[in-house]
Amino acid sequence: MHPRSMRAMQVSPSVRAVQVPDDNPMHPDFTTIYLVGRGQVLSIDSGETMDRYRWMLRGYLAAVERSEIALAGITHHHADHSGNLKWIREELGAEIVTAKEAVPLLKGRLPRAGVRTFADGEVIDLDGGVNLRVLKSPGHSVDSVCYYLEDEGVLFSGDTLLGSSTTTVGDLGAYRRSLAMLIALPNLKVICPGHGPLVHDPRERLQQYINHRAMRERQILGVLEGGGALSSWDIMLQLYPDIDKRLRRAADNNVRTHLAQLEAEGRLNLFPGKPRRPDAAKARRDVEHAKQRTQVIAQARKYEAEQRRAEIRAQENPPTGEWIEPPRYELVGAANE
Repeated sequence: MHPRSMRAMQVSPSVRAVQVPDDNPMHPDFTTIYLVGRGQVLSIDSGETMDRYRWMLRGYLAAVERSEIALAGITHHHADHSGNLKWIREELGAEIVTAKEAVPLLKGRLPRAGVRTFADGEVIDLDGGVNLRVLKSPGHSVDSVCYYLEDEGVLFSGDTLLGSSTTTVGDLGAYRRSLAMLIALPNLKVICPGHGPLVHDPRERLQQYINHRAMRERQILGVLEGGGALSSWDIMLQLYPDIDKRLRRAADNNVRTHLAQLEAEGRLNLFPGKPRRPDAAKARRDVEHAKQRTQVIAQARKYEAEQRRAEIRAQENPPTGEWIEPPRYELVGAANE
């Protein structure tokens, strides 16, 4: 998609949303990058290390908005939100802002310089009196944060709340506390999620998430009341009989977060199970193969970029490789006749 064909959705006077199509089953509908402010803007999340996101970050801003990214923030460390941070710093010169908890989880994705961490409740001041408050919201991940533009009632939720589905949860207790904190925010008008459409009924949707977790807990307890000890996978298959198979691991993870909280509360007995003994030789081979694949992918991207540059040069210059002397043309009859 050419950047001139992209259009940003105006969310509020200071906020635009650029929705980038996404075919990952974990990312319903599309992944969104948000732009806050004018001129020198803050971007929220950067997408994966794929051309379509980089086209938006550079091509769209230059061609449509004529803006520059001065600050690049993320909602959490997952690669579909942070994949382009180093590129943004190198190509656009933006300062990276992130939670301190995210830094060790962003290995290889942060630039060597130009990174600033923030504290919970800290305010990011932008031009024109636009102020965003950082709200730590662990649960989906340990480093999850939301940004709140209270004056305009806009909450940027990352994956803490999605636009058209529930999210995966790592720490259920922390997640429930985060939802309770968000639903109490004053002047909340719209939620801007990392994936899926905008949420224009924010308090109702947050309450749905709170109710959903309570319902899932009741369902898990109901399955276990049937008697006997079950694995999280067995429970997941009963709770999600028709789920897309590509989402089974994510669903199992959610079940395990509920089980962990119930076990910590003394409501379940845990039989630890017997883990497989790791094969050290296989683990080393897997690491080496992963390294080789990464190198091959990087080389392929380099070749692809070189090929694009060569194609552009070929359009800009005469075909000297085809002709020692190219054909020339002259009007029939002398021009002065």
